[in-house]
Amino acid sequence: MFLHIILCFILYVLANHFLNKIQNLPPSPFPTLPIIGHLHLLKQPLHRSLAAISKRHGPVLLLWFGNRRVLVVSSPSAAEECFTKNDVVFANRPRLLAGKHLGYSFTSLVWAPYGDLWRNLRKISSLELLSTHRLHLLSNIRTNEVRLLIRRLFKRDGDHTVDMNSALFELMLNVMMRMIAGKRYYGEKVEEVEEARRFREIVTETFLLAGASTKEDFLPMLSAVSGAEKRFKELHEKRERFIQELIEEHRKRKESTQSGVESEERNKTLIEVLLSLQESEPEYYVDEVIRSLMLVLLTAGTDTSAGTMEWALSLLLNNPAKLKKAQSEVDTIIGHDRLITESDIATLPYLNCVVTEAMRMCPLGPLLVPHESSEECMVGGYRVPRGTMLMVNMWAIQNDPKIWEDATKFKPERFEGFEGVRDGFRLMPFGSGRRGCPGEGLAMRMVGLGLGTLLQCFDWERPTKEMVDMTEWNGLTLRKSKPLLAKCSPRSSMLNLLSQL
Repeated sequence: MFLHIILCFILYVLANHFLNKIQNLPPSPFPTLPIIGHLHLLKQPLHRSLAAISKRHGPVLLLWFGNRRVLVVSSPSAAEECFTKNDVVFANRPRLLAGKHLGYSFTSLVWAPYGDLWRNLRKISSLELLSTHRLHLLSNIRTNEVRLLIRRLFKRDGDHTVDMNSALFELMLNVMMRMIAGKRYYGEKVEEVEEARRFREIVTETFLLAGASTKEDFLPMLSAVSGAEKRFKELHEKRERFIQELIEEHRKRKESTQSGVESEERNKTLIEVLLSLQESEPEYYVDEVIRSLMLVLLTAGTDTSAGTMEWALSLLLNNPAKLKKAQSEVDTIIGHDRLITESDIATLPYLNCVVTEAMRMCPLGPLLVPHESSEECMVGGYRVPRGTMLMVNMWAIQNDPKIWEDATKFKPERFEGFEGVRDGFRLMPFGSGRRGCPGEGLAMRMVGLGLGTLLQCFDWERPTKEMVDMTEWNGLTLRKSKPLLAKCSPRSSMLNLLSQL
């Protein structure tokens, strides 16, 4: 009996392997095991594990994550095929637990399938919430929060070690919550302590649960015993209650104002913008749509920008000459009589090189948000069946020594004379095509302003002679395993200005 089982297993594996070749499917590691597929080959962090497999089997790779077929792409040419010739084909999202429970049953901006619903949500976010005009109107919030952080750092006594992970994360949460709802939860003059506690708990739980690679997505039989679905549902209910309370606060405030008196557009929060649209199109701008959009902005707009600044500062601390060069540029172009503004970022080319190089080496989304093919297509000369999940390994592409000279070295100078944060399909930290990140403009403004101001105002050192630990956290987002601790002291040339904050 046991011999028959072994024989059947061998026949299954061999048949599956040769069937792939006959059908002109992309290369696939041998063997593909029953039930689990290639899950036994995967280790954390996932982007490095997939890069190692692709190095052995090629840049266009077919894997089985349990019962789910996955196309892994690790070259610019293959990524270009996916996001140009096959952009519409790959414009859908796979149906994962995060999309079901946190994505409003696949109706949110991130998780909605390609179609009219997604187009409308994208239009709202691009024109009403994240347009250049709207970002300009809310620029005072970002400037004010960066200056409040600078003041807190300055008012501490002498040289001190700062947990920059917490400082930058709280900076971004304050920025996003003030833009969304007009509230700040961290730092000075925070009155709603209990609300702030709930807020932090929800955000932390969202990043931990949504950022985890749940085995239930690939092995559904585990759902009954793991409790993942229950945790997703409970988190969704917490998020719903929290955002709805903010909406109700805004609605009551709007009703209590005198008839015909509107707040100036400059002072409108994003919830107020959407409530105004609700008045003109109540059948479309229902509360669920407003909650969905606000939660996408809150989740996507905090961790990524804070993480990029943390990686950039970590790289600079391990390369003090580069740090001094960035400070020298700021001193020369901005001077010591005023702080950097968002409009200054375009005039600081080396600072932009530092940010771009940090995003090349440490993309916060090392595996772009997954796509799914709506019909059969060809990638790299191979046939990709309908319903295949696409994972583009941007970390592998952006750290490939065949593409980038001295790929493992921090060299901002490689981007001198380069404009933007895209270089064909070998550098695209915000993705590409129809499902590219609509928040790119906000992220670049915030990272440039935050990092530039920190470099302008303070001298930075490592707490010890040891290099900053650049180990990555084992998750789907590329965060540091150990929070960045850094010593900062006010620069003597900035003391007069800092004392006036």
